[in-house]
Amino acid sequence: MGSFHMTRAFTAMTSPVVLESVEEVFKPSAIKEFFQTLPEKALSLGLRILLAVIFFLIGVQLVKLVRRIIRKSMERANAEVGAVQFVDSFVKAALYVLLVLTLASTFGVDAASIVALLGSAGVAIGLAVQGSLSNLAGGVLILMLKPFKVGDYIIEGTSGREGTVTEIQIFYTRLLTPDNQTVILPNGSLANNSLVNVTTQECRRMDVKVGISYKADLKEAKAVLFRVLQEDEAVLKDKEMLVFVDELSGSSVDLCVRCWFRQEDYWPGRRRITENCKLKLDEAGIEIPFNQLDVHLDRGQF
Repeated sequence: MGSFHMTRAFTAMTSPVVLESVEEVFKPSAIKEFFQTLPEKALSLGLRILLAVIFFLIGVQLVKLVRRIIRKSMERANAEVGAVQFVDSFVKAALYVLLVLTLASTFGVDAASIVALLGSAGVAIGLAVQGSLSNLAGGVLILMLKPFKVGDYIIEGTSGREGTVTEIQIFYTRLLTPDNQTVILPNGSLANNSLVNVTTQECRRMDVKVGISYKADLKEAKAVLFRVLQEDEAVLKDKEMLVFVDELSGSSVDLCVRCWFRQEDYWPGRRRITENCKLKLDEAGIEIPFNQLDVHLDRGQF
């Protein structure tokens, strides 16, 4: 039975019609005609590629021009820096997609068929890029609800990453940390999780914990630390300045030194207050103890 089918297939392949088509393709005249038209076709293809490259370079410049016009228009309208950056990145992506589709149509690719193909594959594409779509939606929510803007200092709730917002793009937000590192956070997590915006208020409270020995004079230590606050020029004197016992720990009496700074003075002030607390306590002869363990032996058991 198998040999019968193979015989029929071979007969079909060797039918006069098929053999005639094969002979037409491999006729000397057809081969000669192919090689004669090859330079013309190659030249035509080369010209089309060259024109496509030229049009692409022109399109790139047009995209930059349109982006520049949109940015300047938004800046004249006093739009936020984050909104300008977001719209600019969105327009850039859209225009480049349009440019590629236009160039593809010059090579005989039907742009409508590409759009139809993308539409039919929309579900699969959506599943594949659902993270990116979530980040895109997060970027839109950030611009609408404005939990932060460019220039704010934020702390992301889940990862604990913190820094100054330098750029809000379509999918990601860039932070600059105090030690000059760039952190890139997805907009989806920023929009769906808790975060702390440190710079929304004009002033910020500082708490510094200082431990003193149980043998030290508590009132004198509090007076020394309070003078540190009074002598610092950046401390806001119209807000509360406190030195109080925060905890009685195993090795020390922990005091809390509390005051307020303006946002721009917070980190320099915190470092300065912490150092001055140590120096002034040393000058007053007040000990800052380290962790220690006292062991008592009952000699009656030996």
